[in-house]
Amino acid sequence: MEVHAVTTLTVKDRAGRLREEPPRGGRPRGRWKEILTGWAFVLPAVALFLVMGLYTIGSGFALSFAKWNGFTPEWIWVGIQNYKDLLYADPSLAPEMRRAAWNTLQVMIAVPALTVAIALPLAVTLNSIRRLRSLLRSVYFLPYVTSGIAVYYAWRYVLEPDGAINLLLRALGLGSLSQPQGFLGNPSTALPTLILILVWSSVPIATLLYLSGLQAIDPNMIEAAQIDGAAPRHVLRRIIWPLLRPITAAIVLLGVRDALHGFQIFLIMTRGGPGGHTDVLGLMTYRLSFFKGLALTLGVASALGWLLFAAALLLTLVNARMLRRIR
Repeated sequence: MEVHAVTTLTVKDRAGRLREEPPRGGRPRGRWKEILTGWAFVLPAVALFLVMGLYTIGSGFALSFAKWNGFTPEWIWVGIQNYKDLLYADPSLAPEMRRAAWNTLQVMIAVPALTVAIALPLAVTLNSIRRLRSLLRSVYFLPYVTSGIAVYYAWRYVLEPDGAINLLLRALGLGSLSQPQGFLGNPSTALPTLILILVWSSVPIATLLYLSGLQAIDPNMIEAAQIDGAAPRHVLRRIIWPLLRPITAAIVLLGVRDALHGFQIFLIMTRGGPGGHTDVLGLMTYRLSFFKGLALTLGVASALGWLLFAAALLLTLVNARMLRRIR
């Protein structure tokens, strides 16, 4: 046996071949140095996650069982009373939550359904175009990469009583369709208008996902169906649609997630008005947290946030099960 290096030994096995082994007594000194150096780089990120992640989640969950306004030194523990107040106990809070939940449910159903109904035919059309395909993709994807806040302010300006849409309707002789108080000021048109804007902003990413799925389909399969005399609508219904079901499930899940947790468009464009007709659960949580002054509503807001988390988790599990069945 001879020494081959400081940290390794060269030995002969039973067959007479030479092989290297680490010295007896544990890991090489250089290896320990590498491990310690790696932990030195990782520990700050781990510590930040423990403080800002796990601690925040734990304290937020504990807060859902207490009353607090963010300024008093101590919490007032009330158990599950916050959840009871949201669901049925509080005569002023429970009806507000039910109304916001109904509006949220409408958004959850309408936005994914309309997104799929628009994005799939649009993706099929773009996939069949040979010239200017890249340019058209960029044009349709532009609403997704544009700053949401700026777009929402622009839409609010367009939808005002003297906005561009009302002016256009009057110029075309369709003044009966215009809204004197604006599309966002009329209780019957406010929520449908916001739903259409949400669909407009979600169609680009859905179209891109469908395009990626269409390009993964074997063109020989579609060509064989066309040779057999299948019409384009039959190809779309019998071949393309079944193969794109996993992507459709993902798009629906994204729409449901945005409906449950998104509230920026409702905050910027209507603040839940008129008369609460555009109030949603995400906006209600935000309002209970930051727009109640010194009222003890942070615990209620935390409870509502955890209810939303439970609903999102349940929908995710249902979606995952549906995906397994599809595959």
